[in-house]
Amino acid sequence: MKVDYHVHLEEGPYSVRWWQRTAEALQAFSPIAEEKHTLAWMEQLSERMAARIRKGAYSQEWLDLYRIRAKELGLAQVGIVDHLYRFTEFKPYFEQHMHMADDPLGRMQRIWLDQVCTSSLDEFVAFITEQKAIWAEDGLTLRLGLEADYFLGGETVLRPLIAKYPWDHIIGSIHFVDGWGFDNPEAVERFDQSDLRELYEKLFGMVESAIRSGLFDIIAHLDNLKVFGHRISDEELVPHYRRIARLLQEHGIATEINTGLYYRYPVKEMCPAYGFLQLLHEHGVPITTSSDSHFPDHLGSYLGEARALLRQAGYTEIATFESRVRKMVELD
Repeated sequence: MKVDYHVHLEEGPYSVRWWQRTAEALQAFSPIAEEKHTLAWMEQLSERMAARIRKGAYSQEWLDLYRIRAKELGLAQVGIVDHLYRFTEFKPYFEQHMHMADDPLGRMQRIWLDQVCTSSLDEFVAFITEQKAIWAEDGLTLRLGLEADYFLGGETVLRPLIAKYPWDHIIGSIHFVDGWGFDNPEAVERFDQSDLRELYEKLFGMVESAIRSGLFDIIAHLDNLKVFGHRISDEELVPHYRRIARLLQEHGIATEINTGLYYRYPVKEMCPAYGFLQLLHEHGVPITTSSDSHFPDHLGSYLGEARALLRQAGYTEIATFESRVRKMVELD
């Protein structure tokens, strides 16, 4: 079976680049007939973008593009998991744990959070839930998920949130170490100011705590600290890999092979690294496939290559989820 369990409908910030990338996605599915870069072409494109912005990401027109792409790729199941920081109800959670001091990093992250935290979680859940029937009529399965940033001590906020809604799967992820969003290109210089060994110790320590929390069905992109190519030696990483693999197995939690870093970030490598993937298989850790797409034309990106890596590492099955119950299916 072919699945994509880590898919986003919206991100932000709402920059000129966001406008351009969204316009490219719309054009990928329905090119404008007018000659490119003419005034008539721009007028039509602007009308499409105005409608997209007015209706927002939680509109059938936008989600339909993901459904069309899923059928083209032969995907059987797609899990939508917008980021928790998108939802205004949980802005205080991020304000509590992110670095937001009156310094360059803090001011930058405050601006970023204000720009991306614009939606309602209730609206998101209701929208995906009602759209499931439309996908089913088309022979596809739509899953309702969430990507929830884990912070040490965040269980008291996350546990009641997770219990409140009819999720199919909950993805736990880590994008912040000591309150610093390490995958933000605007703050990449902090890598050069940091002890990499200490950073990896802290990251994997947080991954361990996330696993032990019992909150999540999937732990996402396990080694995403490598996002900009900063890494320690394999000899130093392997003990971390083994410890994480063992904990995932002991707690019965799945992970993913995530292609997002491969096609969206400088490291140009999937998560996890192949040596990590081998250890996950050796420990019998369930795994699913994820593109981490943020636009409909990126849905399923490089999942064929990801499935090949899984087979190479020894996997013959992947994990799927419904109502937070995991089911293993044959790796297509």
